[in-house]
Amino acid sequence: MNTSFAALLPGSRLANGLGLLLIVAAMLFAVFYLEGMLYLEPCPLCIIDRVVLTGIGLVFLLASVHNPGRSGQRAYAGLNLVLVAAGCAVAGRHVWLQHLPAERVPECGASLDYMLETLPLHQTLRKVLQGSGECADVQWTLLGLSIPEQTLLLFAALGGLVLLQLLRHSD
Repeated sequence: MNTSFAALLPGSRLANGLGLLLIVAAMLFAVFYLEGMLYLEPCPLCIIDRVVLTGIGLVFLLASVHNPGRSGQRAYAGLNLVLVAAGCAVAGRHVWLQHLPAERVPECGASLDYMLETLPLHQTLRKVLQGSGECADVQWTLLGLSIPEQTLLLFAALGGLVLLQLLRHSD
């Protein structure tokens, strides 16, 4: 990396803290505003997005607290890159479902709680990732973007931050 550009990058601890802050802000927005004030219930794909975001946040927290050397930071960033890719896949699937023509939208299925109680985890995940009619509903938008589209942008931003951590030569 160009040394003048590298000097503009935040340190690893600061970058991890920034990633954690973004995730905490997004989760607080989802829980307190979307659920608490607008009374929007998250669909199964939204719940999976939240689980993945929580995992990414935990890795950012551990990396920030641990503050390891270069190879340790790359290990944390590598783990987060896998999680970000999973999040992009789930959010991308959700966006795809929302853009299907009405006649191609899958029917609504059983609730996530019911599936978790009655099906093995791998079958529950497969059914959730296939999506259902409730996941195709656009319940709220901001600047013309649905919640899954906003979530996909968040995963992309987090992916950029993680890539900076991976590509950084030194702190």
